[in-house]
Amino acid sequence: MVSPEFFEDDSEPWARVRRGLGALAVVLAGGTVAYRLLGLGWFEAFYQTIITVTTVGYTEIPPASGEIDTTYRLVTSVLVLGGVAVGLYTLGVFFEALVEGRLQTHVGRVRMQREVDQLSDHIIICGYGQVGQAITAAIRVHGESVVIIDHREDLHESIDVPTVRGDATDDDALRAAGITRARGLVTALDTDAGNLFVTISARTIKPSLYIVSRANEATSVKKLLAAGADRVVNPHEIGGVRMASFMVQPNVADFVGESMSDARYEVRLTETPITRGSPLAECSLGECRVADDCGVIILAIRRPDGSFVHQPGAATVPQVGDVLITLGTSEQQYALQTWVADRT
Repeated sequence: MVSPEFFEDDSEPWARVRRGLGALAVVLAGGTVAYRLLGLGWFEAFYQTIITVTTVGYTEIPPASGEIDTTYRLVTSVLVLGGVAVGLYTLGVFFEALVEGRLQTHVGRVRMQREVDQLSDHIIICGYGQVGQAITAAIRVHGESVVIIDHREDLHESIDVPTVRGDATDDDALRAAGITRARGLVTALDTDAGNLFVTISARTIKPSLYIVSRANEATSVKKLLAAGADRVVNPHEIGGVRMASFMVQPNVADFVGESMSDARYEVRLTETPITRGSPLAECSLGECRVADDCGVIILAIRRPDGSFVHQPGAATVPQVGDVLITLGTSEQQYALQTWVADRT
C-alpha cells in the first residue's frame, strides 16, 4: 500500500518522480490485467504491455482464440497513448529533478560561501566527526562564530553552521573558510598526519592564528607543537582524566564542567587578559580592589611564560600579558572585563 507521504509535497522534484513512477506502475498493472482478460497468459500479458508502452514495435501476441479483434486493438491503443504519456512525464520529471537538485546544491553553496565571506574573528573547525561536533557545540555556547570544513557534501543541509565542503589539508579550503580573517582554528581530523598538515598550512597562511590541534597518539604531541600548534589536546587522555575525576570527585567535576560549557548556569570560569594601558597593570590586587569592586574570585594568574600564580594575594602585581582566571557570574565577569579594559 502506498503511504500518504508518497503523494505529498508536489513542489519537491523527487516527489514528482515518485508520482510518475507510481502512475507508470498503475499503467503497467492495468495493461497486464486487460490483456489477461482478453485471453493472454500472465507473462504474455505483461510482455505485451511492456512492448506496447515502450513502443518498440514487436508483433502483437494473439490471445488464445487466435484472433486480434477490435477490443484487443482498442486496449492496445489506450495503452499506447496512456503509457507513452506517463512514460514521457516520468522521464521528464526525473531529469528535471536531477538538474534542479544540482542547481539547488550549487545555489546553496554560493549562499553559504557568501555568509562565510562576511565573517571575521571567527573560529574554523576542521573535521565534523564526533570530536568536531562536541567542539562546535561547546564553542557556540560562548557565542563565538564558527565555520566548519568537512568533506561531506550534504553537511550544510543538516546543521545551522556555515560550512565549507572540501579537504581541510587543502589551502583553498582553508582560504574559503576565511582563515585570513579568522581568530582561531581547531584541527579535529581523525588522523594525526592530517592534523599535522593542517597545522603547518594554517600557520604558513596566517602566522598569528591561534591553533588548537587534536592528537590521537601521545607521540604526536611534540610534532604538532613543533609544527605551530599553540595547544595540543589528546581526547583520549582528557576523557580518561575526566572519567577518573567523576569517580574520585564527581561533584567537583560536575561543577567545573557545567561552569565551562553550560550557558544556563550563572557562575562561570572566565579568563581576562591584562593589556597595555589597563589600570590593573603594575597595580597590586589589594590596591586596585578589583575583586571587591567586581565581585569575582581570582583563582589564578597565568604568566606569559606559561606558569601559574595560584590563589594570588593582595600583594600580587599583575603584569602586561598576564591572564586573570576568575570565577563569578556573567554580570561580575562583564564588570571585570570593563574594569580591566585598556583605557588609553
